[in-house]
Amino acid sequence: MPAKKGLSEMAHRPLKEGEEYQPYVGPGESPPEFTIKAVLFGVLFGVLFGAANAYLGLVAGLTISTSIPVAVMTVAVFRLIGGTKVKSTGLLEANMAQTVGSASSSVASGVIFTLPALFLWDLAPNLFQMTLLAMCGGLIGVLFMIPLRRYLIKGEHGKLPYPEGTACAEVLVASEIGGGQARNVFLGLGAGALFKFIASWAKLVPGKLEVSIPLLKKGAVGCKLSAALFGVGYILGPRIGLIMVGGGLLSSLIIIPAIAYWGEGRVEPFYPETALTIAAMDAGQIWNRYVRYIGAGAVATGGIITLVRSIPTMIESFKAATGQLRKRLGEGENKGDTILRTARDLPLHWVAGGLLLLACVLAFVPQVFGQLPGTGARTIAAVLVVFCAFFFVTVSSRIVGLVGVTSNPTSGMTIATLLLTATVFLLLGWTGDMGKAGALTVGCVVAIAASIAGDTSQDLKTGFLLGATPRRQQLGELVGVLTSAVFVCMTVMFLAKASGFGTEELPAPQATLMKLVIEGVLDRNLPWTFVGIGAVIAVICELVKIPSLPFAVGVYLPVSTMVPVALGGMLRWWAEKSAKSKDVAASRREGGILFGSGMVGGEGLLGVGIAGAAGYARLQGGSPWMIGYAWAGALAPALAALALLALAAMFWRLVTRRG
Repeated sequence: MPAKKGLSEMAHRPLKEGEEYQPYVGPGESPPEFTIKAVLFGVLFGVLFGAANAYLGLVAGLTISTSIPVAVMTVAVFRLIGGTKVKSTGLLEANMAQTVGSASSSVASGVIFTLPALFLWDLAPNLFQMTLLAMCGGLIGVLFMIPLRRYLIKGEHGKLPYPEGTACAEVLVASEIGGGQARNVFLGLGAGALFKFIASWAKLVPGKLEVSIPLLKKGAVGCKLSAALFGVGYILGPRIGLIMVGGGLLSSLIIIPAIAYWGEGRVEPFYPETALTIAAMDAGQIWNRYVRYIGAGAVATGGIITLVRSIPTMIESFKAATGQLRKRLGEGENKGDTILRTARDLPLHWVAGGLLLLACVLAFVPQVFGQLPGTGARTIAAVLVVFCAFFFVTVSSRIVGLVGVTSNPTSGMTIATLLLTATVFLLLGWTGDMGKAGALTVGCVVAIAASIAGDTSQDLKTGFLLGATPRRQQLGELVGVLTSAVFVCMTVMFLAKASGFGTEELPAPQATLMKLVIEGVLDRNLPWTFVGIGAVIAVICELVKIPSLPFAVGVYLPVSTMVPVALGGMLRWWAEKSAKSKDVAASRREGGILFGSGMVGGEGLLGVGIAGAAGYARLQGGSPWMIGYAWAGALAPALAALALLALAAMFWRLVTRRG
């Protein structure tokens, strides 16, 4: 029998009438798939990348898809323990490991987008409540996605590309003929941890470069020495990176100086500041008290615009999916012995029973919505969760098929959920801490459900191309949710105690935004002038054909966070532009993305370690161990610049090396 060379040529095109897609592993084969080895390594990698993504989200307000790096690391480990190559009989095991492991990133997204706001309100939840919320959201997202698989993954094959899912399948198939992709991930892990150690633990160089702009009142630009943000920029590419840094430059070079000039002669504090005059503030204080609200208005508007522009897709997806579900219910359940292995989903009665059980948990277990009084209030919250999750799971599952997980407008869906929930609570008179916390926890469950539905869609696409068994993958997703939820929430609790949220180290930008949205509805006390300015900025971006959401994120976050993202994006642009052929450009793109993903993981994991060391040192009455950069004197900023250049040079050397 000839060796398999790759995915079928049908993998990347719509099927013709009467054609049936032939997966890499045929439906008549029965290779090992849902094995103890696959599940254990999936859980392990899920814990590692879930913690790293939680840290990244709390620092930069975004997370990345980890399906491909988890798949690459799984292949490397399987080779180490089982031979030099992953055979086709072990390919589905590797796919199962990445299915289980990648769920953690989506759980982390929903958690860090919302729950840190409870800490900012001094309403910190306990680990049990956080874990229940994360598990309920993740399980709801997976279960709602299951009936959509036949329509979105099989029926829309070739029309919905599912970029991460297809790329992951290519990576796993490539493992059969060798390749060094795993090396890039592990090198990235080491590089990310090394630069985090230098800048944030030993502090041998300053963690941030900052330069004041002459003749521009309180104008300054900066750059964080962050390997993770540099890697994120390479993953996102030059266009998004430059758009994001454009928003940051608008804040630092135009908005902050404009506020400084305008407030120079004011002798009274200007709301929402109540103590300092604008003239007495530095650039950071102006950003915190005014620009942050402008950025919040821009991000909220950008998210809503993204959502509104997706309405035709939402309606089409919702109608098609519900139609397919009615058709399937009318046909009844298929028996396992009458359908192919590659077409078997979890039974619909399992799905319906699981969703009913989860709805009961939301309504009747007091610890889920711990701040809401009584079963009646919790039932209303549960109804809102089920309604919003059902809609946004359908939307998310289709949108990621077009644009991928990284571009999924989860924040916009969360904002829409919070606006609806907060309005309902306002009408019911729940406007105090109870209403704020209740609205946020509803948004948390929906955010996780929408996020995990996108990840599940990508994983099922990978499985469809490879020939995995859908019901086993769906079980793997459920296992991934249940295991990663605990560790992601532990990581968030750990970081809250060690560093706190809303600090320079962990600004938690998305959660702060959700907090402002809820307060704006329930307290009716937002500085709407600044929020309105942000909304106008987002609208102008759309009018001039600039994607409003990434630009708004740049306005909302400090420019020092956006500069390394832009630099990483520009490095990718030059690496691809200088390539001598399309194949070389593709190799540089893929190798750099894997290296960047590794840097995100390395910095994130060491960041969690630094937070732990800092927390332990405080408990002992001391301070974290460090060397410091005082020894360098006035040359310290130059050393930081050299470290940044070294990072860029190392990245360039890796992505342009032969082979």
